[in-house]
Amino acid sequence: MKFGNKSQLKKRDRRTKVGAIGFLAPSLIGVFLFFILPFFVVIYYSMVDNPVSGEFVWFENFVNVAKNGAFKLAGGNTLKFSFIAMPLAVVLSLLLAIMLDKEIPLRSHFRTFFLTPMMVPVASIVLIVQVMFHYNGAVNDFLGAFGVAKTDWLKSDYAQVVIIFLFLWKNLGYNMILFLAGLESIPKELMEVAYLENANSWQIFWNIKIRYLSPTILFVTILSLINSFKVFREIYLLTGGYPYDALYMLQHFMNNTFKSLDYQKLSTAAIIMSFVMIIIIGILFIAENKFGKDVEE
Repeated sequence: MKFGNKSQLKKRDRRTKVGAIGFLAPSLIGVFLFFILPFFVVIYYSMVDNPVSGEFVWFENFVNVAKNGAFKLAGGNTLKFSFIAMPLAVVLSLLLAIMLDKEIPLRSHFRTFFLTPMMVPVASIVLIVQVMFHYNGAVNDFLGAFGVAKTDWLKSDYAQVVIIFLFLWKNLGYNMILFLAGLESIPKELMEVAYLENANSWQIFWNIKIRYLSPTILFVTILSLINSFKVFREIYLLTGGYPYDALYMLQHFMNNTFKSLDYQKLSTAAIIMSFVMIIIIGILFIAENKFGKDVEE
């Protein structure tokens, strides 16, 4: 009987495994066809002279792209924008979440206000920004009342200020909701003990709230970083494919390279961008693991 039970259990386990593989097969095939295989195709294109001859030049394309003036401009602008917009998006949304976590008047109205940009189409947001920052727009009219000369914002060195404003307005609401959810997950008993021990607001904020929010901070930071690399859509709608130099991003470089069918340069730029993002995200994971390890334990 025991032998029969073991045999039946083995057959049942085998059927379960076969069934699981059968259910997973469509997803695995999709991931392979649309993610893994294209990734290796991009690596192949980045190491050949052209797709027709397919002669390997190895890292020559990477050297050429690194020396390309347009790539340097696009990469520098993208990194500058990300390293300014990403911390602002994280810090401001965290401060807003902490403010709205308290019992303040019209709290629900504030939440709705900051979530409104998520419900508005991107084209409408871009139209509002164009009206505000046009040479004859609302911002110049307002500053003109104080004697400030008019500025063509989207064709000046202040162009990234406009895009940072647009980026923050569009992303603060969602980040704020994530932080509010994180604040709700902090154990109330721990907060009560801290108050009983006469801990001040700064001690509670830094030693309890920030430590328990470290996974949420990591997630919001990565999300903001990814969104900062995707700001091309808004810039393209504002200024087209060839904007003022300060707004020329990596996506512009890759989009224009794709139009010229230079797959080697496009693939090489994509790999370089991915490599930089992997390094940044890896550093963030290491920092979060070191900072929040004692909380998880």
